[in-house]
Amino acid sequence: MAIPLILPLLGLALAAALWAVATLLLAADTPILANFAPLEALRALSGLAIDPLMWSHIGVSLQRVAIGLVVALAIGVPLGILTGVSRAFAHTTTPVFQFLRMISPLSWMPIAVMVLGVGDAPVYFLLAFAAVWPILLNTAAGVAQLDRNWLLLARSLSATRSETIFRVVLPGIVAHILSGVRLAIGIIWIILVPAEMLGVSAGLGYFILDARDRLAYPDLMAAILIIGALGFALDYAARWLYQHWLHKR
Repeated sequence: MAIPLILPLLGLALAAALWAVATLLLAADTPILANFAPLEALRALSGLAIDPLMWSHIGVSLQRVAIGLVVALAIGVPLGILTGVSRAFAHTTTPVFQFLRMISPLSWMPIAVMVLGVGDAPVYFLLAFAAVWPILLNTAAGVAQLDRNWLLLARSLSATRSETIFRVVLPGIVAHILSGVRLAIGIIWIILVPAEMLGVSAGLGYFILDARDRLAYPDLMAAILIIGALGFALDYAARWLYQHWLHKR
């Protein structure tokens, strides 16, 4: 039982050692890089951990992630179901969806600011745009893999279209939706930091820019560690929810 715990800790220790050696070697030619060393980052992290302002930045970022994910679910799930149940709709929209999916969400940043203005609105748009595609595609895949006998049974019982969707289709594709949510969270978390450099006044992306401008490089490195830890926690929660649903089913 101890081995599964020791191996991840060993991997983290090895990564930290490589980080320390890399900064030590690079600082010989560029002394400013000594500020990015593990000890400096951990010292800054201990200070940020008790700083209410840092927790405020974290709360703002998590709120943006939640809103972006909810918007993506509200758009992606209905479109995914419609794509799965309607062959005509799928053939009509698939080229458009695939075209839009391959556009980097960050390329929309200038247009989002011009249309939505400076503030939270363009951030929500970029996060939702990034997250909608894995949810939509996984939902459509789940509908396509449904046992057709369920649909025939619902039809034979004179179920309406809405009853078929809410009582047969949706319960049968929850696992696919949760899989799409996990992928969406990973994409949102990657897009979040650059999206929060759009002129907002709070959030982890804003904090990184602020730390750079203050030349507080240990704080910047500590923020990167916080981003990694929070992203890991979000992915773990999404994975646990997915596995819990499968076990429950």
